[in-house]
Amino acid sequence: KCFSEAIAAGITCVGIGPGSANPIGGQFCVSKTWGVRIDNMIIKAPSAMKFALGENPKGVYHGKNQTPETRMATVSLIREALLKAKKYSDAQLKAQNAEEDEEIDEPEFDFKSEALIPVVRGEMSAHFHAHRADDIFSAIRIANEFKLKYALIHCTEGRLIGSELAREGASAFVGPNLCDRSKPELRELSFKNPSELDSAGVKIALTTDHPVIPVEYLPLCASLAVKAGMDEYSALRAITINPAQILGVDDRIGSIKAGKDADL
Repeated sequence: KCFSEAIAAGITCVGIGPGSANPIGGQFCVSKTWGVRIDNMIIKAPSAMKFALGENPKGVYHGKNQTPETRMATVSLIREALLKAKKYSDAQLKAQNAEEDEEIDEPEFDFKSEALIPVVRGEMSAHFHAHRADDIFSAIRIANEFKLKYALIHCTEGRLIGSELAREGASAFVGPNLCDRSKPELRELSFKNPSELDSAGVKIALTTDHPVIPVEYLPLCASLAVKAGMDEYSALRAITINPAQILGVDDRIGSIKAGKDADL
C-alpha cells in the first residue's frame, strides 16, 4: 500500500532499509515504487548500511537488560564491528594478492564482517541515525576514523551545528518534521532545520521516514520547509536530485535529462 500511496504523490523511487532499534541495522536498497516483482523494481542493492545512535538502541536494549544501554556502549559496539571488519578485509586482500610462492590463507568466513566489507572499503555509504548534536558528531567521528562514505539520517539538531557540518562536507536526510516530539532528543524539531542547513551549505534531502509520516506527505514537507524559510528551488532539489546523489543513483533519477529514467 505504501508504494501505491507514493505513486499517487508523484514519488517514483524510494530508499528502503531497516529501522533504528539496533546499532547496526542492516542494508538499504533503492527501489522504484511501481512494479509487480520487487526484484525488477530495485535499481541499487545494497545502497547503504544502517547504523543507529542515540535513544533508540539505548532504549531497546535497556528493556532487554543487555548492552548497549548507553550512548558510549552503542558507539563502542559500532567501532568494534568496523574494526573487526577492517582487519577481516585487510586479511582477505592480503591472501588474494599473495604471490604464488606465498602461503597465506584467507580468514575464516565471518558473515557479519563480510557484509561490512564494502563499508570499510569506501564502496558503500554508511547511514547514521542521529538526532542530537553530540550523536551527529559521534557519527562523523566514527566515519572519519574509518574513512567511511556517510550520510546523516534525521539530523534534528543539525541547524545548531550547520557550519561544522558544512566544514565536514556532510550530507543529511532531514526529517520527519511533520510529527510530534515523541522523545527528548526531538526537542529541537523544526521545519527551520532544512532551511538553515541548506543556507549553511549542507547538502540535504527531505525524508518522511515512512511509516512514521506517510510517504505521500513528502511534497507537503517540502512546502512547509519553504514556508519556514527554505528557498523553493532548494526544497525541490531536496526531494529530487539531492537524495539521488546521496544515494548514488543520480545517473538514473533525480533530474530530467536525456538517458535518465523517464518515470515522471
